[in-house]
Amino acid sequence: MRVFSYWVFPIISGVVWLATLLGLLLHWIIDTHRKIYGSEDGGQTIAYISDVGAAELKPLFVAGCIITTIFLDLAFACDRLLRHNGRLVPNTSVGEKVLSGLSIVFAIIGTFGLCLLSGFDTAHYPTLHDIFLLLFIAGYLISAVFICWEYQRLGKKYRQHRVLRMSFWVKLTFIIVELGLAIGFAVCNFRKDYNHAAILEWVVAFVFTFYVFSFIIDLYPAVKTRNGDRYSLRPMNTNDMGEALREEHPSVFGQPRDTRDSDRTLTNAHNAPAPAHHNKGRSAHTDF
Repeated sequence: MRVFSYWVFPIISGVVWLATLLGLLLHWIIDTHRKIYGSEDGGQTIAYISDVGAAELKPLFVAGCIITTIFLDLAFACDRLLRHNGRLVPNTSVGEKVLSGLSIVFAIIGTFGLCLLSGFDTAHYPTLHDIFLLLFIAGYLISAVFICWEYQRLGKKYRQHRVLRMSFWVKLTFIIVELGLAIGFAVCNFRKDYNHAAILEWVVAFVFTFYVFSFIIDLYPAVKTRNGDRYSLRPMNTNDMGEALREEHPSVFGQPRDTRDSDRTLTNAHNAPAPAHHNKGRSAHTDF
């Protein structure tokens, strides 16, 4: 039995991203006692992620961003490949394949944005850093829109596969929440309300973690086809549901019964001659 499966990619990506953020945040709070960095603006007391990542923990920030995006892009690529090979619910139209391709393209744009913003830190390259930050946020948001659109179309065709609807709603929630937070972040920056902008930046980054983990929902069904089988597209009928429940909880539902004996009994009963008293006729008045 193989231990490795494709759903491990988003787990690695999400765990690395979460560990990177927690490392930076806890270092700033505990180790530096909320240090004011030279890259911070006047009156700012809450550090941006980029302020902490531009200092002594820059190697952690850069490595975390690179590893996160590599495994997240692998999750995107695996989703497309598994659908193409029939190991997940396949794309059945050109439009769905185009949406899938566009989601990968914009994810790569977001990848470049995140990797480059970590290297071109805000302390030495503030303008470039802001440009790459915009690429990162816009790239992954637009990518999420396309993949959400793709799953919405798949969910309408394959209503029996609830995992598609679940993934659609998770990603749609991410889009709405992140878009609202990103707008708030931009407004606070424009109004020079840097402390609230910094808080929103941290929240945006942590919410991104849940988006990464959402790809576990998409890739986990491929476990059923790891032996080369194709993903079943037919709806689950009542017999399948009963067998699935018995396999999952044999002690509760018991094993499926062999109905051959009962069928034979019913058949024999149907073909057997009627009892003698059923054929008794009323041929004479003495019978009364």
